[in-house]
Amino acid sequence: MDRSDYAILTAIAVITVTIGVVTTNQPIGTFFAESARQAATTTAAMAWITWWALVLGFAIAGGVEAWVSTQQISELLEGHGPRSLGVATFFGFVSSSCSYSAIATAKNLYKKGASAAAALAAFQFASTNLVIEIGIVIWLLLGWEFLLADIIGGLFLIGLMSVGFAYIVPDKILDEARENVTDDEGITVQDPVCGMDVDPEETDYSIEHDGQTYYFCSQSCKDSFDPEAANTSIPEKATSWSGWKSLADKQWKEWAMLWDEIAIGFIFAGLIAGFIPESVWTSVFSGATFGLPVYVLWTAALGAIIGVVTFVCSVGNVPFGTVLWTRGLPFGSVLSYIFADLIVPPIMKAYDEYYGTTFAAVLSLMIFVAAVIVGFVIHFLFLSVGLIPSRAAAEVAEVSIELNYKLVLNILATVFFLFLYWLHKQDSVSGGEPSSEDHATMMN
Repeated sequence: MDRSDYAILTAIAVITVTIGVVTTNQPIGTFFAESARQAATTTAAMAWITWWALVLGFAIAGGVEAWVSTQQISELLEGHGPRSLGVATFFGFVSSSCSYSAIATAKNLYKKGASAAAALAAFQFASTNLVIEIGIVIWLLLGWEFLLADIIGGLFLIGLMSVGFAYIVPDKILDEARENVTDDEGITVQDPVCGMDVDPEETDYSIEHDGQTYYFCSQSCKDSFDPEAANTSIPEKATSWSGWKSLADKQWKEWAMLWDEIAIGFIFAGLIAGFIPESVWTSVFSGATFGLPVYVLWTAALGAIIGVVTFVCSVGNVPFGTVLWTRGLPFGSVLSYIFADLIVPPIMKAYDEYYGTTFAAVLSLMIFVAAVIVGFVIHFLFLSVGLIPSRAAAEVAEVSIELNYKLVLNILATVFFLFLYWLHKQDSVSGGEPSSEDHATMMN
């Protein structure tokens, strides 16, 4: 996110506190003291509950990025049938949790020949809302019912968008979007060392080996390339020191892109929980005045709108969604809120830059409508089978560090995190792969 995004988030935080000040019945001094304490403890508690899950999830995502080639995957995603959508969904499930990284990878898959249904519906959505870490965080904060709803709803949303791409969106618009990506960036290949996309006609670094040409983003990647390891299998990479070094670099890139959004999600959850009185939520979610279906539909649309205007993506959405759930937002509407993370303003701006204004508008509208429909349908599906949980079961509590499984998992996660950080720094110092700063310089 850039400075303007942070400015908007700051304004939203100020509005949140102002609403609390205007609506509270307590003396202002008492209100600020108690609200600040509750906001801080809620933020700390959610971070404590989810830390081990985040470390594990980012490590898995780093391993997939380091050990699996998107070039190979894109060749399996050319159609919009069950096989292509299944492969795309699975690859997304074990891939990145960062929305910005996910849309960039989806763009590359689409540019390399993957169908819009496979790349921009199945992979893109699964790699943000069905990834392992968000699933664990949903389970920890909201409960297993929400996790099941996230999986079923996510697959339903992928199906809706795939049908839209295959049978509703005109081929002309899809072709123009692919041309925009290709014209802007050209045909690229993947650097076998760092994984960056490289234009074969622009780079000065290449090696010919056994009749195949390998292209690199920099001299350091070229120098560190081992031709014998180019076709190394995933099990061999997973059991080698270099493979784990590569994983450490990739997972650190994920942390670098997403840590601020996760922190913002926790902070906003704390602000909402601490500063907005229950009376405000009671008045907003006053009940099904015009019948339950109408109530769920408009709150699902409201949830999606909140997801857009709060700018928070992927895992960072869950803590905020937990507070919205405990304050009265209906079950399915919380799901709509979480699913709207792919249409926050910075991402819609990226769609415009990647695919052109027309396709960006179509894609954003499809995601919004699909999120609302899925939230509505899942709400009544779970209501019909009695699977909507009690709001009291959600984990919005004060921080409590006790000798239990959370403490053990967090200690192990911290040790593992520090080990991967050490590996990442070893890579940078040893002159192997270029650092993320080097890549940023080469890209500018």
